[in-house]
Amino acid sequence: HNHFLLASCRFARKMASLLRSRISGCTRRVLLNLQSPVSMCNNVSRRLASNQTSGAGGKSIVVPALGTASLGLVLYLVYEIWTYDKSSIIQPKGKRSKGSIHPEAEAVAMAIGDEGSGTSSSIPTPVSKEKEPEPVATTTDTPADVIAATGTSNPAPIEDTLPEHVQYLLIGAGTASFACMKAIRERDPDAKVLIIGEEDYTPYMRPPLSKVLWLEEDHELARQLKFPASWAGGKIIDVFYKHQFVKPHELTQQDGGASAVLTSNKVTSIDPEGKRVVLSNGSVIKYDKCLIATGGKPKTLPIFSDSSEQLKQKVSLYRNINDFLQLDDVAMKGKSVLIVGGGFLGSELAVGLASRGKLNNLQVTQVFPEIGNLGLVLPRELSKWTTEKVRKEGVTVLPGVVVSSAKVCSDCDKVLVKLSNEDEVVVDHVVIAVGLQADTRLATTSSGLEVDTEVGGYRVNSELQACSDVWVAGDVSSFYDPYLGRRRVEHHDHANVTGRLAGENMTGAQKQYRHQSMFWSDVGPDVGFEAVGLIDAKLETVGVWAKTKEDPPPPEGSPEVKPEDDYTKGVVFYLKEQRVVGILTWNCFGKMDLARQLINVKATTADINKHIKDFDIHT
Repeated sequence: HNHFLLASCRFARKMASLLRSRISGCTRRVLLNLQSPVSMCNNVSRRLASNQTSGAGGKSIVVPALGTASLGLVLYLVYEIWTYDKSSIIQPKGKRSKGSIHPEAEAVAMAIGDEGSGTSSSIPTPVSKEKEPEPVATTTDTPADVIAATGTSNPAPIEDTLPEHVQYLLIGAGTASFACMKAIRERDPDAKVLIIGEEDYTPYMRPPLSKVLWLEEDHELARQLKFPASWAGGKIIDVFYKHQFVKPHELTQQDGGASAVLTSNKVTSIDPEGKRVVLSNGSVIKYDKCLIATGGKPKTLPIFSDSSEQLKQKVSLYRNINDFLQLDDVAMKGKSVLIVGGGFLGSELAVGLASRGKLNNLQVTQVFPEIGNLGLVLPRELSKWTTEKVRKEGVTVLPGVVVSSAKVCSDCDKVLVKLSNEDEVVVDHVVIAVGLQADTRLATTSSGLEVDTEVGGYRVNSELQACSDVWVAGDVSSFYDPYLGRRRVEHHDHANVTGRLAGENMTGAQKQYRHQSMFWSDVGPDVGFEAVGLIDAKLETVGVWAKTKEDPPPPEGSPEVKPEDDYTKGVVFYLKEQRVVGILTWNCFGKMDLARQLINVKATTADINKHIKDFDIHT
């Protein structure tokens, strides 16, 4: 009996471990149900193995009971594996944690991730602070298992598994499409929506991939795409938006409204006149209304894209979950990384990798042609000040240079990068972060879509419509800003709000897009900012800074020393023809509504002094 029970317990324990490594996205019920029987099996197997069980009388009762319990546990595990629904995913709610999601972006994310919010405004209403956050799983699964369990939908590569016609078809499975889907379902509860995405995952937020996940001290938690959210009472959340998707082939079988995600598929052409799309697998799907939210593709450099296959294996772009996991592997196994690019993504990754590199002494080098970090958006002196802060985080920053050549060393299997100033850098891996190219490939195979040759993206009208029954949202939309002219914006807030507005208009709202989207960035613990409008270093700027300390008086008889600039907290106003067209708040948060008002009323330089006190930079 002892041998049989010991074997049964060990088998049940292995089955439980296997199951728990596959259900990180499952409900907390499964985890709680497993906790007691697994602990029991563990305890009993240990006692039997060490011959610490009680006398014969005790065995006669314990052995049959626990043998039956073990068999029941095995059957329960088999049942859970067989019936487990992988579509359950988690959506964060609440307030900002520095380095993660900005308050306004969170507000949108909360609303579009909360079933039945019932709002139809362009900017969704935040969930009440008192509302109990959704329960989240806190397993310790491997990344591959976590993603398999929580982040994917079953692809439908076989043509007969897909619906021939859908009411709403959304091309692209990012934030804009998810926001659009939520708006459609709110206004039309019986709507059937199909989202088609190239990635293997259901919609998720991208900002954590370059921000909070790299700064998370619990590496295993970050590998699971999770992090503690201060706005949710420290609960663990992940990057995926919350929604109960059905499978694509089940969409038309639903009695009421439903949404589905077709992953790992690409729309290769669209026929606006015939209202149909063709997929990469040859399938044809007809639609009533369509959204294009294909986002963008990371830019590269010819030096690397035209290189040998050996070099390409040591070079990566950065955009999605797979890129995060790959780069995290590099950071943990390699000894040195080169970041090419000094913009938002390049600077955030440099600081993030330096933070992660403290675990294994990873050396991080960053190169770019500008005068300093974020040199394309920040005034010259502020950019240089930021560069010094990045260096204090452990990054070797080399500004004012470009890559002139790169090759793999034959003797050390590392990448030898030669810079324009003749310096050389030898690293294990290179990450290219030099911007985003709007994904307008559909225009090459489709008629009726106009590409903006100046700013990129598809040109849309004020209601985000590109042509009959086709709308465009997110990074790929070229829209007319009544205050700042025609623009294209590549930020999370813009994807949220344009996606939602497009969804409302697809259901007949006929609303114009007038929102000034904001963006934010955190580059180390001392550098955090929010901005709205035109933020361009080539524009004239006026900066107002809080003085955090008094400059000591110079020694008697010494020449006068210019006070050192202190960029700890302040506001930068960007001007065009003496009119405020952009505002950046530096380590000063929650002032974007005020900034939008100043841009919308066409404030001038004369108005800055009247309103600077409202930014509270001295508190």
